[in-house]
Amino acid sequence: MDLDDLHGLPLFSGTDDDQLRTLLAVGSEVRFEDGDVLFQENHPAEHWWVLLEGRVELVRHLGTDETRLGAMDVPGRWAGGFRAWDEHGAYLATGRAATGGRVLRVPADDLRSLWSAHFPPGLSLAEGVSRSARNYETMARQREALAALGTLAAGLAHELNNPAAAAVRAVDALGEAHVRMSSALRGLAAVTVTADGFARLDALREELGNGPPVDPVTLADREDELADWLSRRGVADAWQSAPALAEAGADTEWCERLTEALGPTGLEPGLEWVASTLSATTLLGEVDEATRRISDLVSAVRSYAQLDRAAVQQTDVAEGLESTLATLAHRIPPEVSVVREYGTPVPRITALPAELNQLWTHLIDNALDAMHGRGTLRVAMRADRAEVVVEITDTGTGMSPETRQRAFEPFFTTKGVGEGTGLGLDFSRRIVERHRGEISIRSRPGETVLCVRLPVTGAGSPGVPPTG
Repeated sequence: MDLDDLHGLPLFSGTDDDQLRTLLAVGSEVRFEDGDVLFQENHPAEHWWVLLEGRVELVRHLGTDETRLGAMDVPGRWAGGFRAWDEHGAYLATGRAATGGRVLRVPADDLRSLWSAHFPPGLSLAEGVSRSARNYETMARQREALAALGTLAAGLAHELNNPAAAAVRAVDALGEAHVRMSSALRGLAAVTVTADGFARLDALREELGNGPPVDPVTLADREDELADWLSRRGVADAWQSAPALAEAGADTEWCERLTEALGPTGLEPGLEWVASTLSATTLLGEVDEATRRISDLVSAVRSYAQLDRAAVQQTDVAEGLESTLATLAHRIPPEVSVVREYGTPVPRITALPAELNQLWTHLIDNALDAMHGRGTLRVAMRADRAEVVVEITDTGTGMSPETRQRAFEPFFTTKGVGEGTGLGLDFSRRIVERHRGEISIRSRPGETVLCVRLPVTGAGSPGVPPTG
Protein backbone atom coordinates (compact mmCIF):
# COMPACT_ATOMS: atom_id res chain seq x y z
CA MET A 1 0.00 0.00 0.00
CA ASP A 2 1.35 3.44 -0.96
CA LEU A 3 0.30 7.08 -1.23
CA ASP A 4 -1.63 6.41 -4.42
CA ASP A 5 -4.11 4.34 -2.42
CA LEU A 6 -4.95 7.39 -0.30
CA HIS A 7 -4.75 10.13 -2.90
CA GLY A 8 -8.15 11.07 -4.20
CA LEU A 9 -10.09 9.83 -1.21
CA PRO A 10 -12.36 12.67 -0.01
CA LEU A 11 -11.51 11.68 3.56
CA PHE A 12 -7.91 12.83 3.06
CA SER A 13 -8.47 15.94 0.96
CA GLY A 14 -6.24 18.71 2.30
CA THR A 15 -3.83 16.23 3.89
CA ASP A 16 -0.24 16.59 2.67
CA ASP A 17 1.99 13.69 1.66
CA ASP A 18 4.10 13.83 4.83
CA GLN A 19 1.00 13.37 6.97
CA LEU A 20 -0.20 10.52 4.76
CA ARG A 21 3.22 8.83 5.02
CA THR A 22 2.96 9.09 8.83
CA LEU A 23 -0.48 7.48 8.67
CA LEU A 24 0.80 4.67 6.43
CA ALA A 25 3.71 4.09 8.79
CA VAL A 26 1.40 3.25 11.72
CA GLY A 27 -1.33 1.58 9.67
CA SER A 28 -1.49 -1.67 7.82
CA GLU A 29 -3.34 -3.01 4.81
CA VAL A 30 -5.87 -5.77 5.53
CA ARG A 31 -7.28 -7.80 2.66
CA PHE A 32 -10.62 -9.55 3.12
CA GLU A 33 -12.87 -12.01 1.34
CA ASP A 34 -16.64 -12.28 1.18
CA GLY A 35 -17.95 -13.30 4.63
CA ASP A 36 -14.90 -12.23 6.65
CA VAL A 37 -15.67 -10.41 9.93
CA LEU A 38 -13.40 -7.39 10.39
CA PHE A 39 -14.72 -6.20 13.75
CA GLN A 40 -17.54 -7.14 16.15
CA GLU A 41 -20.22 -5.07 17.87
CA ASN A 42 -19.72 -4.25 21.57
CA HIS A 43 -16.02 -5.17 21.39
CA PRO A 44 -13.48 -2.42 22.19
CA ALA A 45 -13.05 -0.15 19.16
CA GLU A 46 -9.26 -0.41 19.18
CA HIS A 47 -8.76 0.11 15.42
CA TRP A 48 -9.81 2.63 12.81
CA TRP A 49 -10.88 1.06 9.52
CA VAL A 50 -10.81 2.97 6.21
CA LEU A 51 -12.27 1.25 3.14
CA LEU A 52 -9.98 1.16 0.08
CA GLU A 53 -11.81 -1.38 -2.08
CA GLY A 54 -14.85 -3.63 -1.80
CA ARG A 55 -17.94 -3.55 0.41
CA VAL A 56 -18.37 -4.14 4.14
CA GLU A 57 -21.88 -4.59 5.63
CA LEU A 58 -22.55 -3.10 9.06
CA VAL A 59 -24.94 -5.37 10.94
CA ARG A 60 -26.23 -5.64 14.46
CA HIS A 61 -27.53 -8.72 16.25
CA LEU A 62 -30.74 -8.42 18.27
CA GLY A 63 -31.12 -11.74 20.05
CA THR A 64 -31.27 -14.32 17.26
CA ASP A 65 -32.18 -11.66 14.66
CA GLU A 66 -29.75 -9.67 12.55
CA THR A 67 -30.39 -6.10 11.44
CA ARG A 68 -28.45 -4.30 8.70
CA LEU A 69 -27.56 -0.76 9.79
CA GLY A 70 -25.63 0.35 6.72
CA ALA A 71 -22.51 -0.36 4.70
CA MET A 72 -19.00 0.85 3.92
CA ASP A 73 -19.38 0.73 0.14
CA VAL A 74 -17.46 3.79 -1.09
CA PRO A 75 -13.66 4.10 -0.80
CA GLY A 76 -12.85 6.49 2.04
CA ARG A 77 -15.73 5.50 4.29
CA TRP A 78 -14.56 4.51 7.74
CA ALA A 79 -15.64 2.88 11.00
CA GLY A 80 -14.36 2.40 14.55
CA GLY A 81 -11.34 4.03 16.13
CA PHE A 82 -13.46 5.40 18.98
CA ARG A 83 -10.87 4.54 21.60
CA ALA A 84 -8.69 7.27 20.14
CA TRP A 85 -10.86 9.74 22.06
CA ASP A 86 -13.01 7.60 24.36
CA GLU A 87 -11.45 4.96 26.62
CA HIS A 88 -14.80 3.14 26.78
CA GLY A 89 -15.47 3.28 23.04
CA ALA A 90 -16.89 0.10 21.48
CA TYR A 91 -17.92 -0.90 17.98
CA LEU A 92 -21.59 -0.08 17.39
CA ALA A 93 -21.99 -2.79 14.75
CA THR A 94 -20.30 -5.84 13.28
CA GLY A 95 -18.32 -5.27 10.06
CA ARG A 96 -18.73 -8.23 7.72
CA ALA A 97 -17.36 -8.30 4.18
CA ALA A 98 -19.94 -8.60 1.39
CA THR A 99 -17.25 -8.83 -1.33
CA GLY A 100 -13.50 -9.18 -1.55
CA GLY A 101 -11.49 -6.01 -0.91
CA ARG A 102 -9.04 -4.28 1.37
CA VAL A 103 -8.95 -1.67 4.14
CA LEU A 104 -6.44 0.49 5.95
CA ARG A 105 -6.34 -0.47 9.64
CA VAL A 106 -4.86 2.02 12.13
CA PRO A 107 -4.56 1.32 15.88
CA ALA A 108 -6.61 3.76 17.95
CA ASP A 109 -3.60 4.70 20.09
CA ASP A 110 -1.60 5.70 17.00
CA LEU A 111 -4.59 7.59 15.63
CA ARG A 112 -4.75 9.56 18.87
CA SER A 113 -1.05 10.38 18.63
CA LEU A 114 -1.53 11.67 15.06
CA TRP A 115 -4.42 13.88 16.16
CA SER A 116 -2.42 15.20 19.11
CA ALA A 117 0.56 16.01 16.90
CA HIS A 118 -1.24 17.58 13.94
CA PHE A 119 -4.61 18.86 15.18
CA PRO A 120 -4.95 18.94 19.00
CA PRO A 121 -8.19 21.01 18.93
CA GLY A 122 -9.84 18.32 16.80
CA LEU A 123 -9.00 15.65 19.37
CA SER A 124 -10.35 17.80 22.20
CA LEU A 125 -13.51 18.44 20.20
CA ALA A 126 -14.07 14.70 19.54
CA GLU A 127 -13.42 13.88 23.19
CA GLY A 128 -15.87 16.55 24.31
CA VAL A 129 -18.63 15.41 21.96
CA SER A 130 -18.20 11.77 23.00
CA ARG A 131 -18.10 12.61 26.69
CA SER A 132 -21.14 14.89 26.45
CA ALA A 133 -23.18 12.29 24.58
CA ARG A 134 -22.33 9.62 27.16
CA ASN A 135 -23.06 11.96 30.09
CA TYR A 136 -26.40 13.06 28.62
CA GLU A 137 -27.43 9.44 28.10
CA THR A 138 -26.36 8.55 31.65
CA MET A 139 -28.22 11.51 33.14
CA ALA A 140 -31.37 10.74 31.19
CA ARG A 141 -31.34 7.11 32.25
CA GLN A 142 -30.64 8.05 35.87
CA ARG A 143 -33.57 10.50 35.93
CA GLU A 144 -35.90 7.91 34.41
CA ALA A 145 -34.60 5.24 36.77
CA LEU A 146 -35.17 7.52 39.78
CA ALA A 147 -38.70 8.25 38.60
CA ALA A 148 -39.27 4.52 38.20
CA LEU A 149 -37.83 3.94 41.68
CA GLY A 150 -40.29 6.49 43.08
CA THR A 151 -43.17 4.70 41.38
CA LEU A 152 -41.93 1.37 42.72
CA ALA A 153 -41.59 2.81 46.24
CA ALA A 154 -45.12 4.23 46.08
CA GLY A 155 -46.45 0.87 44.98
CA LEU A 156 -44.59 -0.90 47.78
CA ALA A 157 -45.94 1.61 50.30
CA HIS A 158 -49.44 0.85 49.02
CA GLU A 159 -48.84 -2.89 49.38
CA LEU A 160 -47.50 -2.42 52.93
CA ASN A 161 -50.32 -0.07 53.89
CA ASN A 162 -53.05 -2.67 53.44
CA PRO A 163 -51.73 -5.28 55.91
CA ALA A 164 -50.45 -2.55 58.24
CA ALA A 165 -53.89 -0.92 58.37
CA ALA A 166 -55.48 -4.34 58.94
CA ALA A 167 -53.09 -4.99 61.83
CA VAL A 168 -53.90 -1.61 63.39
CA ARG A 169 -57.65 -2.22 63.12
CA ALA A 170 -57.27 -5.71 64.59
CA VAL A 171 -55.18 -4.42 67.51
CA ASP A 172 -57.78 -1.73 68.27
CA ALA A 173 -60.55 -4.33 68.21
CA LEU A 174 -58.40 -6.62 70.34
CA GLY A 175 -58.24 -3.93 72.98
CA GLU A 176 -62.04 -3.71 72.99
CA ALA A 177 -62.29 -7.50 73.26
CA HIS A 178 -59.92 -7.40 76.25
CA VAL A 179 -62.15 -4.85 77.98
CA ARG A 180 -65.22 -7.05 77.41
CA MET A 181 -63.33 -10.11 78.67
CA SER A 182 -62.34 -8.30 81.87
CA SER A 183 -65.94 -7.13 82.36
CA ALA A 184 -67.18 -10.69 81.88
CA LEU A 185 -64.72 -12.03 84.45
CA ARG A 186 -65.91 -9.44 86.95
CA GLY A 187 -69.50 -10.52 86.24
CA LEU A 188 -68.63 -14.18 86.77
CA ALA A 189 -66.93 -13.33 90.06
CA ALA A 190 -70.02 -11.41 91.16
CA VAL A 191 -72.26 -14.48 90.76
CA THR A 192 -69.66 -16.60 92.60
CA VAL A 193 -68.96 -19.13 89.84
CA THR A 194 -67.16 -22.14 91.29
CA ALA A 195 -63.89 -23.52 89.94
CA ASP A 196 -65.79 -26.54 88.59
CA GLY A 197 -68.29 -24.24 86.88
CA PHE A 198 -65.52 -22.20 85.23
CA ALA A 199 -63.80 -25.41 84.07
CA ARG A 200 -67.07 -26.56 82.45
CA LEU A 201 -67.44 -23.08 80.88
CA ASP A 202 -63.95 -23.30 79.39
CA ALA A 203 -64.66 -26.81 78.09
CA LEU A 204 -67.80 -25.51 76.38
CA ARG A 205 -65.78 -22.70 74.84
CA GLU A 206 -63.31 -25.18 73.39
CA GLU A 207 -66.14 -26.99 71.63
CA LEU A 208 -66.75 -23.93 69.46
CA GLY A 209 -64.95 -23.07 66.25
CA ASN A 210 -64.16 -26.67 65.27
CA GLY A 211 -67.27 -27.55 63.31
CA PRO A 212 -67.66 -27.65 59.52
CA PRO A 213 -68.62 -24.39 57.76
CA VAL A 214 -72.32 -23.87 57.07
CA ASP A 215 -74.09 -22.06 54.27
CA PRO A 216 -75.27 -18.44 54.82
CA VAL A 217 -78.97 -19.36 55.04
CA THR A 218 -78.37 -21.94 57.77
CA LEU A 219 -76.13 -19.51 59.63
CA ALA A 220 -78.78 -16.76 59.48
CA ASP A 221 -81.44 -19.15 60.83
CA ARG A 222 -79.11 -20.16 63.65
CA GLU A 223 -78.46 -16.50 64.56
CA ASP A 224 -82.20 -15.74 64.71
CA GLU A 225 -82.86 -18.80 66.86
CA LEU A 226 -80.06 -17.90 69.28
CA ALA A 227 -81.12 -14.24 69.49
CA ASP A 228 -84.70 -15.23 70.34
CA TRP A 229 -83.52 -17.78 72.94
CA LEU A 230 -81.21 -15.26 74.62
CA SER A 231 -83.80 -12.47 74.57
CA ARG A 232 -86.35 -14.68 76.31
CA ARG A 233 -83.85 -15.22 79.12
CA GLY A 234 -83.17 -11.53 79.60
CA VAL A 235 -79.66 -11.40 78.08
CA ALA A 236 -78.83 -7.79 77.18
CA ASP A 237 -77.65 -7.11 73.61
CA ALA A 238 -78.63 -10.62 72.53
CA TRP A 239 -78.66 -9.45 68.88
CA GLN A 240 -74.97 -8.49 69.22
CA SER A 241 -73.78 -11.75 70.83
CA ALA A 242 -75.83 -14.12 68.66
CA PRO A 243 -73.90 -13.65 65.34
CA ALA A 244 -70.46 -14.39 66.85
CA LEU A 245 -71.78 -17.39 68.79
CA ALA A 246 -73.67 -18.78 65.78
CA GLU A 247 -70.64 -18.40 63.50
CA ALA A 248 -68.53 -20.29 66.06
CA GLY A 249 -71.04 -23.16 66.03
CA ALA A 250 -73.12 -22.47 69.18
CA ASP A 251 -76.79 -23.40 69.18
CA THR A 252 -79.62 -23.41 71.76
CA GLU A 253 -78.59 -26.85 73.04
CA TRP A 254 -75.08 -25.52 73.71
CA CYS A 255 -76.60 -22.54 75.56
CA GLU A 256 -78.73 -24.89 77.69
CA ARG A 257 -75.57 -26.70 78.83
CA LEU A 258 -73.93 -23.37 79.62
CA THR A 259 -76.91 -22.39 81.79
CA GLU A 260 -76.68 -25.73 83.58
CA ALA A 261 -72.96 -25.17 84.30
CA LEU A 262 -73.25 -21.58 85.55
CA GLY A 263 -76.83 -21.19 86.63
CA PRO A 264 -79.29 -18.59 85.28
CA THR A 265 -77.38 -15.67 86.83
CA GLY A 266 -74.10 -16.76 85.26
CA LEU A 267 -75.50 -17.12 81.74
CA GLU A 268 -74.99 -13.52 80.59
CA PRO A 269 -71.41 -12.97 81.90
CA GLY A 270 -70.51 -16.49 80.74
CA LEU A 271 -71.73 -15.76 77.19
CA GLU A 272 -69.89 -12.42 77.22
CA TRP A 273 -66.66 -14.13 78.28
CA VAL A 274 -66.98 -16.80 75.59
CA ALA A 275 -67.83 -14.24 72.90
CA SER A 276 -64.90 -11.98 73.85
CA THR A 277 -62.39 -14.87 73.88
CA LEU A 278 -63.64 -16.04 70.47
CA SER A 279 -63.29 -12.49 69.15
CA ALA A 280 -59.77 -12.17 70.61
CA THR A 281 -58.71 -15.45 68.97
CA THR A 282 -60.04 -14.31 65.59
CA LEU A 283 -58.36 -10.92 65.90
CA LEU A 284 -55.03 -12.48 66.86
CA GLY A 285 -55.26 -14.53 63.68
CA GLU A 286 -55.83 -11.34 61.68
CA VAL A 287 -52.81 -9.69 63.31
CA ASP A 288 -50.71 -12.77 62.55
CA GLU A 289 -51.82 -12.80 58.90
CA ALA A 290 -51.21 -9.04 58.47
CA THR A 291 -47.76 -9.05 60.06
CA ARG A 292 -46.84 -12.19 58.11
CA ARG A 293 -47.82 -10.38 54.90
CA ILE A 294 -45.62 -7.42 55.88
CA SER A 295 -42.74 -9.78 56.63
CA ASP A 296 -43.20 -11.53 53.27
CA LEU A 297 -43.15 -8.17 51.46
CA VAL A 298 -39.97 -7.11 53.25
CA SER A 299 -38.36 -10.46 52.39
CA ALA A 300 -39.43 -10.09 48.76
CA VAL A 301 -37.94 -6.58 48.56
CA ARG A 302 -34.72 -7.76 50.19
CA SER A 303 -34.47 -10.60 47.68
CA TYR A 304 -35.35 -8.21 44.84
CA ALA A 305 -32.72 -5.63 45.83
CA GLN A 306 -30.11 -8.24 46.89
CA LEU A 307 -29.04 -5.87 49.67
CA ASP A 308 -27.24 -8.46 51.78
CA ARG A 309 -25.66 -10.63 49.11
CA ALA A 310 -22.52 -10.63 46.98
CA ALA A 311 -22.65 -9.20 43.47
CA VAL A 312 -21.93 -12.37 41.47
CA GLN A 313 -23.35 -15.53 42.99
CA GLN A 314 -25.19 -18.77 42.37
CA THR A 315 -28.70 -17.52 41.69
CA ASP A 316 -32.13 -19.13 41.83
CA VAL A 317 -33.94 -17.62 38.84
CA ALA A 318 -37.36 -18.67 40.17
CA GLU A 319 -36.71 -16.79 43.42
CA GLY A 320 -35.88 -13.63 41.47
CA LEU A 321 -39.03 -13.95 39.35
CA GLU A 322 -41.19 -14.46 42.44
CA SER A 323 -39.68 -11.51 44.34
CA THR A 324 -40.21 -9.32 41.27
CA LEU A 325 -43.85 -10.39 40.96
CA ALA A 326 -44.35 -9.66 44.67
CA THR A 327 -42.75 -6.23 44.34
CA LEU A 328 -44.91 -5.42 41.30
CA ALA A 329 -48.13 -6.80 42.82
CA HIS A 330 -49.59 -3.28 43.01
CA ARG A 331 -49.16 -2.96 39.23
CA ILE A 332 -51.16 -6.09 38.40
CA PRO A 333 -54.85 -5.26 37.86
CA PRO A 334 -57.55 -7.68 39.07
CA GLU A 335 -58.45 -8.42 35.43
CA VAL A 336 -54.92 -9.67 34.68
CA SER A 337 -54.32 -13.30 35.63
CA VAL A 338 -50.75 -14.43 36.33
CA VAL A 339 -49.82 -17.92 35.16
CA ARG A 340 -46.58 -19.45 36.41
CA GLU A 341 -44.97 -22.31 34.51
CA TYR A 342 -41.77 -23.27 36.29
CA GLY A 343 -40.17 -26.41 34.96
CA THR A 344 -38.15 -28.67 37.26
CA PRO A 345 -35.37 -29.26 37.87
CA VAL A 346 -33.90 -25.88 36.88
CA PRO A 347 -30.28 -25.33 37.97
CA ARG A 348 -28.96 -22.22 39.66
CA ILE A 349 -26.91 -19.95 37.42
CA THR A 350 -23.85 -17.78 37.99
CA ALA A 351 -25.31 -14.29 37.75
CA LEU A 352 -25.69 -10.76 39.03
CA PRO A 353 -29.11 -11.26 40.69
CA ALA A 354 -29.81 -7.56 41.27
CA GLU A 355 -29.38 -6.89 37.53
CA LEU A 356 -31.54 -9.88 36.62
CA ASN A 357 -34.29 -8.53 38.88
CA GLN A 358 -34.08 -5.22 37.03
CA LEU A 359 -34.45 -7.19 33.81
CA TRP A 360 -37.52 -9.13 35.05
CA THR A 361 -39.06 -5.88 36.34
CA HIS A 362 -38.78 -4.21 32.96
CA LEU A 363 -40.06 -7.16 30.95
CA ILE A 364 -43.03 -7.77 33.28
CA ASP A 365 -43.83 -4.05 33.42
CA ASN A 366 -43.79 -3.89 29.60
CA ALA A 367 -46.09 -6.91 29.41
CA LEU A 368 -48.58 -5.31 31.81
CA ASP A 369 -48.58 -2.07 29.81
CA ALA A 370 -49.21 -4.01 26.60
CA MET A 371 -52.40 -5.58 28.01
CA HIS A 372 -54.02 -2.29 29.12
CA GLY A 373 -55.39 -3.76 32.34
CA ARG A 374 -56.87 -7.02 31.04
CA GLY A 375 -55.39 -10.34 29.91
CA THR A 376 -52.99 -13.08 30.95
CA LEU A 377 -49.38 -12.66 32.03
CA ARG A 378 -47.44 -15.91 31.64
CA VAL A 379 -44.10 -16.27 33.41
CA ALA A 380 -42.38 -19.47 32.28
CA MET A 381 -38.99 -20.94 33.11
CA ARG A 382 -37.32 -24.17 32.01
CA ALA A 383 -33.93 -25.79 31.64
CA ASP A 384 -32.56 -26.32 28.13
CA ARG A 385 -29.27 -28.22 28.19
CA ALA A 386 -26.71 -25.80 29.72
CA GLU A 387 -29.11 -22.84 29.67
CA VAL A 388 -32.06 -21.53 31.67
CA VAL A 389 -34.83 -20.13 29.48
CA VAL A 390 -37.27 -17.52 30.81
CA GLU A 391 -40.28 -16.38 28.79
CA ILE A 392 -42.49 -13.40 29.67
CA THR A 393 -45.69 -13.55 27.61
CA ASP A 394 -48.56 -11.09 27.39
CA THR A 395 -51.87 -11.27 25.56
CA GLY A 396 -51.77 -7.68 24.31
CA THR A 397 -52.16 -6.47 20.75
CA GLY A 398 -48.67 -7.55 19.72
CA MET A 399 -45.82 -5.60 18.11
CA SER A 400 -45.68 -4.24 14.60
CA PRO A 401 -42.78 -5.51 12.45
CA GLU A 402 -41.10 -2.09 12.66
CA THR A 403 -41.38 -1.97 16.47
CA ARG A 404 -40.06 -5.51 16.77
CA GLN A 405 -37.12 -4.68 14.49
CA ARG A 406 -36.17 -1.53 16.42
CA ALA A 407 -37.07 -2.71 19.93
CA PHE A 408 -33.45 -3.14 21.07
CA GLU A 409 -32.12 0.10 19.59
CA PRO A 410 -30.75 2.66 22.07
CA PHE A 411 -33.30 5.37 22.96
CA PHE A 412 -36.10 3.67 21.01
CA THR A 413 -39.41 3.59 22.91
CA THR A 414 -43.12 3.48 22.21
CA LYS A 415 -44.00 4.98 25.62
CA GLY A 416 -44.71 8.55 26.55
CA VAL A 417 -42.57 10.70 28.83
CA GLY A 418 -42.64 9.45 32.42
CA GLU A 419 -43.99 6.04 31.52
CA GLY A 420 -42.23 2.73 32.08
CA THR A 421 -39.23 1.92 34.26
CA GLY A 422 -36.61 4.01 32.47
CA LEU A 423 -34.74 0.85 31.46
CA GLY A 424 -35.24 0.38 27.73
CA LEU A 425 -34.93 -2.93 25.94
CA ASP A 426 -31.44 -1.83 24.86
CA PHE A 427 -30.51 -1.74 28.55
CA SER A 428 -32.20 -5.12 29.04
CA ARG A 429 -30.16 -6.51 26.15
CA ARG A 430 -26.97 -5.26 27.79
CA ILE A 431 -27.88 -7.02 31.06
CA VAL A 432 -28.49 -10.26 29.18
CA GLU A 433 -25.23 -9.92 27.25
CA ARG A 434 -23.33 -9.33 30.48
CA HIS A 435 -24.51 -12.80 31.42
CA ARG A 436 -23.43 -14.19 28.01
CA GLY A 437 -27.07 -14.79 27.17
CA GLU A 438 -29.52 -13.90 24.40
CA ILE A 439 -32.83 -12.05 24.35
CA SER A 440 -35.33 -12.25 21.51
CA ILE A 441 -38.92 -11.32 20.65
CA ARG A 442 -41.71 -13.36 19.14
CA SER A 443 -44.90 -11.46 18.45
CA ARG A 444 -48.21 -11.94 16.72
CA PRO A 445 -51.64 -10.34 17.21
CA GLY A 446 -52.78 -11.26 20.70
CA GLU A 447 -49.43 -12.55 21.98
CA THR A 448 -45.91 -11.22 22.54
CA VAL A 449 -43.13 -13.36 24.03
CA LEU A 450 -39.84 -11.96 25.36
CA CYS A 451 -37.47 -14.93 25.56
CA VAL A 452 -34.28 -14.73 27.64
CA ARG A 453 -31.70 -17.51 27.43
CA LEU A 454 -29.06 -17.49 30.17
CA PRO A 455 -26.16 -19.95 30.38
CA VAL A 456 -25.77 -21.75 33.69
CA THR A 457 -22.20 -20.40 33.82
CA GLY A 458 -22.73 -16.73 33.04
CA ALA A 459 -21.64 -13.44 34.61
CA GLY A 460 -18.28 -13.43 36.32
CA SER A 461 -17.17 -16.65 34.62
CA PRO A 462 -13.72 -17.06 33.09
CA GLY A 463 -13.52 -15.64 29.63
CA VAL A 464 -16.41 -13.22 30.00
CA PRO A 465 -15.27 -9.79 28.78
CA PRO A 466 -16.39 -6.81 30.82
CA THR A 467 -18.79 -4.41 29.14
CA GLY A 468 -18.80 -0.64 29.41
